[in-house]
Amino acid sequence: MTTTLSDQPIAPNAKRLLWAGFMAILAAGVGFAIRNGINAAWSQEFGFTNLQKGLIGGAGFSGFCFGIIIGGVIVDRIGYGKLIISAFLFHVLSAVVTLMPNGGMEQQTAFLLLFTGTFIFSLANGTLEAVANPLVATLFPNNRTHYLNILHASWPLGMILGALITLAVGNQWSWKAQLGLYLLPTVIYGFMFMGQKFPRSDASASGLSLGEMMKEVGILGASVAGFLLYLFTRDAVGENILAGLTNSDFFTGDSWNYISMAVGAGFVLWVAVITKFAIGHWLLFVLFIAHAILGSLELGTDSWIENINGTILTPELGKILFIFACAIMFGLRFCSHWIEDKLKLSPIAILFSCSLFAIAGLYLAAGATGVTAAFGAMFIYSIGKTFFWPTMLAVVGDRFPRTGAVAMSIMGGIGMLSVGQLGGPGLGYAKDRFTAEHMEESGYGEVLQANKAEKPSSWMGFAEVTALDGKKLEEAKHLKKEDRTAEQQAMVESEIAGSRKTLRHDAILPIGMAVIYLLLLIYFKATGGYKALRITPEEASGGVKGPAGF
Repeated sequence: MTTTLSDQPIAPNAKRLLWAGFMAILAAGVGFAIRNGINAAWSQEFGFTNLQKGLIGGAGFSGFCFGIIIGGVIVDRIGYGKLIISAFLFHVLSAVVTLMPNGGMEQQTAFLLLFTGTFIFSLANGTLEAVANPLVATLFPNNRTHYLNILHASWPLGMILGALITLAVGNQWSWKAQLGLYLLPTVIYGFMFMGQKFPRSDASASGLSLGEMMKEVGILGASVAGFLLYLFTRDAVGENILAGLTNSDFFTGDSWNYISMAVGAGFVLWVAVITKFAIGHWLLFVLFIAHAILGSLELGTDSWIENINGTILTPELGKILFIFACAIMFGLRFCSHWIEDKLKLSPIAILFSCSLFAIAGLYLAAGATGVTAAFGAMFIYSIGKTFFWPTMLAVVGDRFPRTGAVAMSIMGGIGMLSVGQLGGPGLGYAKDRFTAEHMEESGYGEVLQANKAEKPSSWMGFAEVTALDGKKLEEAKHLKKEDRTAEQQAMVESEIAGSRKTLRHDAILPIGMAVIYLLLLIYFKATGGYKALRITPEEASGGVKGPAGF
């Protein structure tokens, strides 16, 4: 059933809280873009492979998962204020850890510090979003898609500011000086949240317990998060942190794999117990799957698109294209209300349309050979990715009000874990692999062997490949074509070919999303259309099963 609501927010300080959340996510976007812009400097200083850079970038999302899931579970119990203080402290700690590496360190030590500092930074960001998403959904219950898109317009704006910083001062400032600038918006959001009174979610206000909120997530939904937690524990924690710290094979062997399985299964078991073994709603399970793909597409691609465009064209044009794409996202996220009202598109129809734009944009970007074609491809791709994340959050808020902040936070965590374990490292591995394959096929095998990285690239059971040394590759890319040796030119040409092939394979993700959203469109058409649902007094008292029940 649906309930007619006022278009007005439910609290007098709603706009203040909206813009405080806006600034918090902006800080995350600034840090993300600056990291994208300085990863070439990390390659030059420490000799990282594309896979290693992808793993560090992935940590910028994996930690987010823990912050948003844990925060989403406890936010209605401890209040928004305590979570905001925790996030602020995590942001300060992340700066201390991330700025510790120096050129005299061993590569593995530098990698571990950058990985850990990036993880803590993303933990802070996730904790903040555990506050911002349910808060805005609660403050504007009849306009969730519109206001959640406004909230998340701060992400591309933050990326624009971060990219402009690296473009303006990248050659004059050290990477440490650039990265430290994300603390400025951090201080601002702290002041904006200070002293504010926060509302409670519908589920919390209705007196629903955590177990009742989690019933629609159930075993099905928890299994998606549990699988990604398994991958995180096995790969990020075991292989890339503990194995490096201890030089032990234990963390890369079968025993650690079983421990990692126990971590993922333990989360599923915990959800099963507190929900009295509820299966969960099939629609929420499908949305979780779609969001895992979405995270790898949108944020995984974002973490590499500047690098890939910079490889195909020039590093400076790569930054400009990245800023251009973010500017389109920023502007369009203020237009979702118009799209719903004037074009009469439901949130699911918006998501399906976005998938088609993303497919076309990635294929066009892979084939772009000039500046005009590259800008056209990024324009189309940016239209596609603009509405994905906030609109998915709005769908969960609309269709599953009984879950409170929990389902929204778990879905956000799934998207971020997917980037950290699948999207970021996967695209880095793909770039290493396709570059190496092109070198072998073009007769540059000896060049590859003479310029190979310390460690080969391997990911998710795919074949181990020889990767180019990051220092040598960056040195070659920064030389003019006429100044390169034959070996250096072979490396640069091969990475361009590898980048193009990576983008073409990346387009598989929005194809899968388009299929899912098309099936959901058919489902809602057959069941009377998409409607936002509300908790009735009977549901709040536990007398009847909610309208979205399984």
